[in-house]
Amino acid sequence: MFGNFQKTQLRIEIDSSAKSIAESLLYPAQLQKWLPSGNLSLGMPDKLYSGYEFTSQLGPVQIHHYVDVVGDNCLRLLLSQGIDGFHEWYWGEGWVQSRLEGVSVLPLSLGQTASLISLRQFLRVNFPNDQKLSS
Repeated sequence: MFGNFQKTQLRIEIDSSAKSIAESLLYPAQLQKWLPSGNLSLGMPDKLYSGYEFTSQLGPVQIHHYVDVVGDNCLRLLLSQGIDGFHEWYWGEGWVQSRLEGVSVLPLSLGQTASLISLRQFLRVNFPNDQKLSS
């Protein structure tokens, strides 16, 4: 694999419930709506499960995802092709954390930041009743 080893970890506050965050991360129909690339392989299941594999497209770069772990408050994806590494997600009431490590020519921290901002905006628009969490 060409590129540099990179690692980045971000945790942000989101005015959303853990349930809404989980639905946005674990259900491909929702995931596809906010993921900046938005290009997921066809034939996705209703909900991600351990052992499932899919690809996403970021410009000309394909990224293969292997769903390693799915829990009530976590998701771990093993990545290959455009990124050789892993992406972990953890969440709870009002927060989400993303940890990404791998070898890639892509700027991983920039993509991670864009993903978290997009997720925050998606939750704000699609789960407006969660906004009361900040009150």
